Amino acid sequence: MSAKRHDLLHRVVHYLETHGIADLSLSPLAADLGTSKRMLLYYFGSRENLLAEAIAISRPDIADLFGDVHDAAGLRTAAHRLWRTITTGRQQGPIRILFQVLSLAPTQPDRYAAPAAEAVTVMIDPLTAVYRRLGCDDRDAQARASLLISGLRGLCQDRLVTGDTDRTDAAAEALIDSATALPDPLAPTAAGGAGR
Repeated sequence: MSAKRHDLLHRVVHYLETHGIADLSLSPLAADLGTSKRMLLYYFGSRENLLAEAIAISRPDIADLFGDVHDAAGLRTAAHRLWRTITTGRQQGPIRILFQVLSLAPTQPDRYAAPAAEAVTVMIDPLTAVYRRLGCDDRDAQARASLLISGLRGLCQDRLVTGDTDRTDAAAEALIDSATALPDPLAPTAAGGAGR
């Protein structure tokens, strides 16, 4: 990616954080950025491509955040790192774009359902792989990854709306405790437990 395109994309993200995406039009966006609609189309091809790229760089990189996890302690540490990233770190502004896309998808599915679904799966899938690596079966790994990602995202949105940091921090701690408590591989399963 050229330096000019990279800089422009980051400026687009900042614009979307403050102006929203529901009524996004390239002409006012270009004017605000001090460029032209023609240049935006040159660099990004279409409004849809521009929005897709803005969404992509606005979400936390789960593979990076959880890539070095090898045990339950590491999983917990990474989960706390994710919470800090989206609430007080570098993603606290850009994640607002993701919230907008997810909220628009049910009422404008033709435009937003596909990017919203992708935004969810690209965060859950890498974490599901981490849970599998830590010994969870496929169903449990997907459920735990969904709980952690969707749960923290929902609490982050709650925090943005209410401003209640103490309550949402406490709720995030409880959620992380639950989602990172890995099953004991030696414990009997429901199907193979005592009395069978």
